[in-house]
Amino acid sequence: MNRRILVFGFAALLPVLAITALAEAPADGSSGPGFPGMAMTKDDIAHGQKLYTRNCASCHGAKLEGQPNWKRRLPSGRMPAPPHDETGHTWHHSDRELFTMTKLGVEAIQPGYQSDMPGFAELLTDTEIRKILAFIKSTWPERQRAAQARLNESDKSRATRDRTLSTRRREP
Repeated sequence: MNRRILVFGFAALLPVLAITALAEAPADGSSGPGFPGMAMTKDDIAHGQKLYTRNCASCHGAKLEGQPNWKRRLPSGRMPAPPHDETGHTWHHSDRELFTMTKLGVEAIQPGYQSDMPGFAELLTDTEIRKILAFIKSTWPERQRAAQARLNESDKSRATRDRTLSTRRREP
């Protein structure tokens, strides 16, 4: 009796799960990682891959593997380019941080940090930077994507809180 209830209960649950999955799928043709207010399509991610190859692969590797011994300082005292695949720490940063580092350089989020990576503000548009980052994120396993998504939520909450506090300070 209990087994039959479980089987029927599970069978009844399957359509609900399928409908939920369809409802959560983007209706705009987007796939993979995007950014708040900007859905990324497969074409955007493919374009991001081309932009990555042209602008980033010479240091970060054609397969996102980074430079050899990327955890050891170079003779210059600077760090080698890290991998952008799941073995690196790119997914330990929020979208906002990754975008800012790419556009303005690492020092924009870590003042005083010396890096060989330039900012790309003069070479890439904001949309192109987002497409490159979407390509990189599209290569990560689900575990890294989920961890990075949690960072984005935390970052968004912190930004909202900071704006609220800033507004309150200006009020008489």
